[in-house]
Amino acid sequence: MRAVVVTDSKDKLVDVREVELRALRQGEALVDVEYCGVCHTDLHVAKGDFGAVPGRIPGHEGVGIVREIADDVTSVKVGDRVSIAWFFEGCGHCDYCLTGQETYCRQAKNAGFSADGAMAEQCIVTADYAVKVPEGLDAKQATSITCAGVTTYKAIKEADIKPGQWISVFGVGGLGNLAIQYAKNVFNAKVVAVDINDDKLALAKDSGADLIFNSKDQDPAEWIQNEIGGTHATIVTAVSKIAFNQAVNSVRPTAKVVAVGLPPETMDLEIVKTVLDGIQVIGSLVGTRKDLEESFMFGAEGKVVPVVQTRKLEEINDIFEEMEKGTINGRMVLDMSL
Repeated sequence: MRAVVVTDSKDKLVDVREVELRALRQGEALVDVEYCGVCHTDLHVAKGDFGAVPGRIPGHEGVGIVREIADDVTSVKVGDRVSIAWFFEGCGHCDYCLTGQETYCRQAKNAGFSADGAMAEQCIVTADYAVKVPEGLDAKQATSITCAGVTTYKAIKEADIKPGQWISVFGVGGLGNLAIQYAKNVFNAKVVAVDINDDKLALAKDSGADLIFNSKDQDPAEWIQNEIGGTHATIVTAVSKIAFNQAVNSVRPTAKVVAVGLPPETMDLEIVKTVLDGIQVIGSLVGTRKDLEESFMFGAEGKVVPVVQTRKLEEINDIFEEMEKGTINGRMVLDMSL
């Protein structure tokens, strides 16, 4: 089968190669991958930002059809359309797995990083962790919900935003665009979209943002405070230390700052403001299988419509280059049929 494979070269992060899969083990299923979205985390993996993984097949926004199951599998059946998500599997018995916080399992495996992922024509999954994609949800659009969607949906849940309250989204690319839609159409919040790219801000406006602001040359925190008195919460999907600092300064007292993006720096946090204003800073890591099930449901209901564009598997290095330049609107999705 064709698969994207991480190289050990800095000149070419990944290659498309012919790979042979092993036989299924107990508890596993073989999935014919239809589509796999390309996430900024895939770029981190390819560059070795989380540790070098040469030979690994990346991809954690996969959707495909179950071709084969091990003889002990009962959670999925042949013919089911399922997801291949970042949270590939947990141990199933630790405190985190048993209390609805399974993504923090210390033994968790992640698709495309610690387990081979979905940037391939086929993928072996742990069947109990392959969440079914509901009928009525387009498979291409489902890829974005598998990661970007569930990640932002979970982050908004962590923000504890109430109907009619203001939430800001810093970084309105593939994740931020979906954050706007979930915030508006599921949580009934008012949204401020902040980015440095006018094209992304235009898409954010089309997706439902009430206010948009280009922070390339101006301070969004001061503008948000003057315009609406600060937001009740903020989601930071931008891979930028500056955006995190601006987000903290853009909220009103008792607000929650939810960190999602993964810039390789430390954020500045003014202790006096944090204490006197009762600011809470929260990290949010993708979402559980239940969160993904809910995220899919809202997509199937048409409340969230990911903006996607299909590309060939062989274009993956081009996509990574476009991602680093910040020129992608919505999500690029690898179509295994091309």
